Amino acid sequence: MNSKFSLLLLIVVIAGLGGCASMSGDECMTSDWSAIGYEDGARGYTIDHLSKHRKACAKHGVTPDFSAYQSGRDQGLVEYCQPGRGFNVGVNGGSYNGVCNINQEAGFLDAYNAGYHLYSLRSRVNRATSSINYKERELDEIEKDAALNAAALISNDTTQEQRIVLLVELKNLAERTGTLEAEIKELHDVRARAQVELDHYQVVVADLGY
Repeated sequence: MNSKFSLLLLIVVIAGLGGCASMSGDECMTSDWSAIGYEDGARGYTIDHLSKHRKACAKHGVTPDFSAYQSGRDQGLVEYCQPGRGFNVGVNGGSYNGVCNINQEAGFLDAYNAGYHLYSLRSRVNRATSSINYKERELDEIEKDAALNAAALISNDTTQEQRIVLLVELKNLAERTGTLEAEIKELHDVRARAQVELDHYQVVVADLGY
């Protein structure tokens, strides 16, 4: 293995291992646990996220200040649990971990569900488009294979036995072509229906102010 590549791989592995820890030794020593709690709350992390900090800092002989962390996290959750943030989490396909208090959760969930439904509709259109593109690429390959087989079929160098094989292959390619064309047509219909639903719902979301 190239020595430069080996060194690069080692650096990547070490960096990846370092990323497993939520905090470094210096961060553990100088941490404002209220600020850390606030950041975690503002990201919608559950209280279990503190265990990652605890494990990281235990290696350096530091114990998190749970009271300060919880107080900061509660404040961060107030920011996180706003309807606008709920919509953004949903529309990006994120998950909600049930962290909002009862006073904010209903509004957050309404917005989150609206965003997630929009995400789902967009994903449906995108999946149909991806499937169409994939099947159209397969059609292109089949067309190339069929052209090569057709050329070989009429070649003077092709034996009778080879022509029989080529005819069978051409028949299979033609059948696959028919199947793909039908599937692509159906996918175009699916995408068209999904696009109509998406367009309608985007108007609804705009009316809701998101």
